Formats: sequence, C-alpha cells, structure tokens
Amino acid sequence: QVQLVESGGGLVQAGGSLRLSCAASERTFSGYAMGWFRQRPGKEREFVAAISWSEGSTPYADSVKGRFTISRTNTKNTVLLQMNRLKPEDTAVYYCAAEQSIVVVRTGPRYWGEGTQVAVSS
Repeated sequence: QVQLVESGGGLVQAGGSLRLSCAASERTFSGYAMGWFRQRPGKEREFVAAISWSEGSTPYADSVKGRFTISRTNTKNTVLLQMNRLKPEDTAVYYCAAEQSIVVVRTGPRYWGEGTQVAVSS
C-alpha cells in the first residue's frame, strides 16, 4: 500500500528554521524519486525540491535554492526537507510526493502525502 506521511510543520518566525520529514512505506520508497511541493494560500500547488533514488540529482525551485536542502535516508525510508532562513512567503501546506523517475516526480507524481502546515510569521 502506498503511504506517505509528513511531519515537522509548525509556526516559526522569519529567519528561523524547520525540518520536515516524510516517512514512506518500503514499497513506495524503494527505487523511487521523492519530492516536496507546497501550496501557498490562494495559490496552486508548486514544486519545491526533489531527490533521485541514488541522491545524484536534487533539483530545487529558484525560490528556495540556497535556503532549503532535501535529503533522504534509504535505510529508514525517509526524506527530509531542511528549511533555513524562512520567509513569510514560505507559509504553505507542504506535501511529500513519490514517483519512479526524477523527471515525473517534479511534474506529475502519482503518490502524495496529506501535507503538513508551515507558517512563518514576520
């Protein structure tokens, strides 16, 4: 059964940090590329970052490049999103996603978590 569960969201002041975690079932995780997306208030869901199974590819959205870092621990079926120097415009629901290829995970992943809320106060 495909299962992705996010955690780590919360309220933080601008300039602060949060680390999001996504726990995946082994079937979902093994060999899959993983991604993070977000949906800001009144906006469509957008790509944030992704990581290939081999960790050789880690594309980021321009808006988070240099501030966010995606990583994965394959032995624990976990993908992390370390978010530093947070800004009020990073306020969103953050979703974990999985797909078999790094290309498709950026554009149209099949598997989604239910999301975790991140709020950044000014």
